[in-house]
Amino acid sequence: MKILTSAQIRQADAYTIEHEPILSIDLMERAAEKCFKWIIKKIEKPGKIKVLCGLGNNGGDGLVIARLLHKAGYSVEVLILRHSDKCSEDFKTNEERLKKLKKKIISDIKETTELPEFSDDEVIIDAILGSGLTKPAEGFLAEIINKINVCKGYVISIDMPSGLFSEDNPAGKRKSIVNADVTLTFQLPKLAFVLPENYKYIGEWVLLDIGLDKGFLDSLDSPYYFVEENDVRQFLKVRGKYVHKGNFGHALLIAGSYGKMGAAILGSKACLRSGAGLITVHIPKIGYQIMQRSVPEAMVSIDSDNEFIGSLPDILKYNAIAIGPGIDKKEETQNVLKLLIQNSSVPLIFDADALNILSENKTWLSFIPKQSILTPHPKEFERLAGKPDNDFHRLQLQMELSVKHGIYIIYKGAYSTISTPNGKFFFNPTGNPGMATGGSGDVLTGILLGLKACGYSSMETCIIGTFLHGLAGDIAKEKKGEESLIAGDLVDNISEAFVSLRTV
Repeated sequence: MKILTSAQIRQADAYTIEHEPILSIDLMERAAEKCFKWIIKKIEKPGKIKVLCGLGNNGGDGLVIARLLHKAGYSVEVLILRHSDKCSEDFKTNEERLKKLKKKIISDIKETTELPEFSDDEVIIDAILGSGLTKPAEGFLAEIINKINVCKGYVISIDMPSGLFSEDNPAGKRKSIVNADVTLTFQLPKLAFVLPENYKYIGEWVLLDIGLDKGFLDSLDSPYYFVEENDVRQFLKVRGKYVHKGNFGHALLIAGSYGKMGAAILGSKACLRSGAGLITVHIPKIGYQIMQRSVPEAMVSIDSDNEFIGSLPDILKYNAIAIGPGIDKKEETQNVLKLLIQNSSVPLIFDADALNILSENKTWLSFIPKQSILTPHPKEFERLAGKPDNDFHRLQLQMELSVKHGIYIIYKGAYSTISTPNGKFFFNPTGNPGMATGGSGDVLTGILLGLKACGYSSMETCIIGTFLHGLAGDIAKEKKGEESLIAGDLVDNISEAFVSLRTV
């Protein structure tokens, strides 16, 4: 699913109005009715609801929602914020419709002092500014937004939290933004929804299909995509009846050091659960018995050093290679990474200390095999690319790094962000806060390694791998809860995640 700019969505509105055809006032009614249906499922009667409306089409949406809620028997009060002498035509039409109701539910607010108090048990619907924002909220509207943010009621924003821009929100624009509990948005997600720094404003977001012209939406260009389950399902390969382990590749995982053998175990188990025909784990001598007992399905390659990785094994027979989990940053280990980069004929997967070594030797990035995959968490990314000013700037840095070096980068976290060598981004929807635990990244590396061994392209590996990793975490969460979830639970639920994807 594409993520389009607010300007592109406005173009889609206009195209739909002209070609469906449908009057703009009726398209507004359709959008507001979708919001209304969601709200009545969430909010029980008798509910006290205050709808705060600006003077544009977002305010018009709010007026329609208020009318529908009133007719459904809710206690509704509409507060029109008269911050200008102008209003949109559709707003004006819906204001007149509200005025025809037998009960007067509209109040005009021209000064902050005229705003009634918000009680803790009220629902506040924010229909003030929406996605048509051209400058930060200031003055009267900023004061209103700040009053909303100090109340304890449940806040629902329509389309966008008022004061938040759909794309870039640098520090200078973050003065007065509604802190919503939920944002009801139309047709497609906004880029702001998948950037971590905006979570406190957006809360949960819900996508409502308002019937914008699908053909026109498909024709619009965007570098941003939100991954859906069907996208992942279409990538999955079907195993033939007469296949054997050789058909699914031989993976090499270079991992572990003294005190960190768990990383090698988690990674190798995840690799095998993700379909690799064979895996060899290259580890320091001290980990030999640990690996043989913990992962009997894995073959073990023993390093020349006892406690860390100090030598590179023969890599010619492997069609997928990952390095990094638990390897530490010893000088000898850094030399191994350098040799691997110089000699590998296949794309590599870099994680953990391999990324930290790269950040200390950035000239090596130019020699990484094309189509390789890097999996940094936020701090590892900062070491590689520099500290971004905000999340939008981080996307720019990530894209520049991917394009310059022809690599894929998975920026790990909520809505893990995959950047590609051709400048596209894919945002992953699966996963939960319980996955913020030691070893979770080692499991992702193993999943990616297993998929790559099976013959998936680097792009397919990244998209399937992040989705599968998060889905395994979501399944584990249902069984264990977020607080009790550990990395081993992710491994244990990879198979169930695959089954879920295979089940239509």
